[in-house]
This record gives sequence, structure tokens and C-alpha cells, in this order.
Amino acid sequence: MPVLGARGAFVRPAEVISALTYALDLTEGQRPGHTLRTALIAMRLGRELSLDDVTLGALYYAALLKDSGCSSNAARMSALFGSDDREVKRSMRLVDWHDRWRLAARTAKNCGIGRNPVARATHFLRIARTPTMTREVIQARCERGAQIAIVLGFPRATSEAVAHVDEHWCGLGHPVGLAGDEIPLLSRILLIAQTLEAYWSEHGIDAAIDMTQQRRGRWFDPRLVDLVSTWKHDRRWWAVLADGAHLEESILAVEPHGVALPITEEWLDRIAYAFAAVIDAKTPYTARHSTNVARYAVAIVRSLGGDADECRDALRAGLLHDIGKLGVSNRILDKPTKLTDAEFGEIRKHPRWTWEILERVSAFSGFAREAAEHHERLDGRGYPWQMAGPQLGLLSRVLAVADVYEALTADRPYRAGLDVPGVLDIMRRDRGTGFDCHVLDAAAALAESGTFALLAEGRDDPFPHLRQEPAKYSCLDGVA
Repeated sequence: MPVLGARGAFVRPAEVISALTYALDLTEGQRPGHTLRTALIAMRLGRELSLDDVTLGALYYAALLKDSGCSSNAARMSALFGSDDREVKRSMRLVDWHDRWRLAARTAKNCGIGRNPVARATHFLRIARTPTMTREVIQARCERGAQIAIVLGFPRATSEAVAHVDEHWCGLGHPVGLAGDEIPLLSRILLIAQTLEAYWSEHGIDAAIDMTQQRRGRWFDPRLVDLVSTWKHDRRWWAVLADGAHLEESILAVEPHGVALPITEEWLDRIAYAFAAVIDAKTPYTARHSTNVARYAVAIVRSLGGDADECRDALRAGLLHDIGKLGVSNRILDKPTKLTDAEFGEIRKHPRWTWEILERVSAFSGFAREAAEHHERLDGRGYPWQMAGPQLGLLSRVLAVADVYEALTADRPYRAGLDVPGVLDIMRRDRGTGFDCHVLDAAAALAESGTFALLAEGRDDPFPHLRQEPAKYSCLDGVA
């Protein structure tokens, strides 16, 4: 049953989370809808195994949240491989880690893409000399995803399934090295579901089924391989999986009723905070960016006389305004030198992705466009839409100011954070041209009074354990 959500609209938890999974697909380098298709595969397996409703409910949300920790290892992957982390993740998900020669060849292929041979070889040797690398990056991803499942109020079985999603039947998986029936059943289901989907998307049905059979008893629980093998000629099933236009309808149709999760305004705030943590974990240089932008935006709106609903929209829009950045490579986000025109072109794509993701969530659609307009300017020289003053709502103007203020005061790969007088001096040069005069003046008063500094201390952060403290992973790391 749908329950009453924000602004009197009926919202289902599955609707909110399934829409936000498109952001996770972006940062994993997967085709749009990967997570939803994985969930459909997992649910079919669960039903054929005759799991009860409670267990099916735990599996359903574990499938949707399985990649919620994926951004926490993006900087590490990019630094180690010296390549686009999204492409590395997509490619490495397809290789059989137990085949050392194939693994070495795939690793070499993904090292230092676009760089000179010396740089590529240096990255490869660094990975070869870091035997714990795979365990470390998987552990970071699994632990963060499991934490987020708990934060959002899902049962322990959901969190446990996410924590062990990369354990292999033979005991050579990660992060713990569990084997056979030691691995939670839901984790076993998720592993074969996500790997099957990735292979099917890249190589088709026959190759995907063949892959599961080749890894039977090594990666996968033999019983699960035998089940999915019976699907090979079920063309109607694969057609449903391939129907991108109705994918969200399909996932909502299989939502079980085994997890009773009340959707309230507070829960929607909670999921916005959780995904802000996912966004900010993408790069160590934005460890608190989304949360701080949200706090500054709420303070500005309140100082301008905004009511409770407007303040709540400012909070959620601030937390989620950069969700599209999950689709940008860490080679660009963490680059310590000036971006090329092509790299800046990639950066310019993220507001569109923010809009496309947030508008899928009915509870967030009211502020989705304004959240995505945080790089627009009054004079029409912003991006990506080059909108001008009359076209920009108050929330867009507030976010533009809050975003730039936070970015200038924070450390970045190419400079240390600036002090308040220096930041305000820079921003006032664009007063009335780039920034709304009233909004900028309100922000300046809050900054000069020390209010922003107190907000940035994070005393009201509901999930401090999901924060990632800054740590420097240079994509170049001394490599020419």
C-alpha cells in the first residue's frame, strides 16, 4: 500500500529508491537501469526459491541499494588505475577474478588509458604490488552500502546482503572470504543477479548464461546457477528486462509487502541525507559539500522569510543538487591542474543528470529543476541551459550562491579554501550579474556573523559516520 508522503502526495519507498538508483548506475559505469534489472533478476530467483514475504522484502531493497556504497571507492580506483573510474568499474565487473592471466590482462588494459606507455606500466606495477587493493576497494564499497541500508531503516538482512554481495562460493571473494553456505543467501542471489545482468547487457543472453555455468561452484551457488539456466529460452522474460520504457513500472510491480517502511517527511529527509553522503564520497575534496550547501541554503531561505515548506525544499535540493556528479569521472573531479575544454564539457553535463534523476521521484519533482539550475547565472552566462534572471526561481538563486560560497571556502585539488572576506570579495564582483543581490546580501550577512561557520561544523549532521574526511588521491601521483 502506498503511504502519505511529502505535500500530501502518495509515495512508495520503492518509487523513491528505484528512481535514485540511476545515479548509482552512473557512478558504476553501468547502462541506465542496471540496478533495476538486477533487482528483477533477484526477485525472480527469490520467488523461485519460495522465500517468504519478509525475506523477499529484504532482498528487494538490498538489490536496489547494493551499489549505494559504490562512490566511496571511486577516487581510489581512479588513482590506482590512472583511468576513468566508471570505465574501470564497468570493465572489471566482467572479468573472472579467479583467472589470474585474464585478470592481469584486463587490469593492464584499464591502466592509464590515454597516457604514455611508461605511465600505463607504472600504474599496472603499482596495482600488482598492492595485493590488498581489491579487498580494500570492495570493503569500502560494501561497508558504506550496508551502513546506508541501516540508516534508511531497512532490516538487518538487507544490510547484511549488501555487506557480503561480493563474496564468492569458493571462498575467494571479498571483503571477508566467506564460502558456501556461510555466505548469506541474499548476498549469493545479488552476486549472480548483478553479474548476469552486466553480462547480458554487454554480450546477450547466451553469453550471460554460459558465464554463470562456467563460474558454477566458484563464484556462484550451484543451485542458483541451475535455476537461471532454465531461463535461457524464456524470451518473454528477457523482453521485459530489455523494455527500458517500462522498467520502473516493472520493478514497482514486483515490490513485496514484507518490509513495512512508513514514508514520512522525515524519511524523505533521511534519504536525501543518505544520498548526499553517496554524492560527497565520490571525491575526498567534496567530503561535506552537499551537506554544507543544504545548510547554507536553508539559512538563506529562512533569512529571506521562507516558510517551513520552502526551507525543507531548500534542504533536500541542497543535499541532492550534485547527484549528477556521480556520472563524472574522478580523473576530472580530482584533477590537480586546470581542466581542458573537453573535461569542463563533461563537468557541464552534471546538472542535466541531476534534473533527469530527481524528476523521476514524485516527492522531489517540485524542486528538481531548480536544484539542477545551481550553475545558472542572472546574466544568462551559466550552464547548462544559459537561463537568465526572469527564468530563475528563488531556490535556483539561493543554491547558486550557497554552492559557490561552499566551493570557495573548501579545499580543492588545486588550492586551499579561502577565508570569508576573500570569498565575499570575489562573489560581490558578480552581484546583480551572476548572483541575485538580495540572496547574496543575505548570505554575506550570515557569513560575516559566523552563522555559516557554525553550520559547517556539522553539529546537526544526523549521520556523521557516513561522512568521508578529506584524503588526497592524485590521479597522476607523480606519473608522467
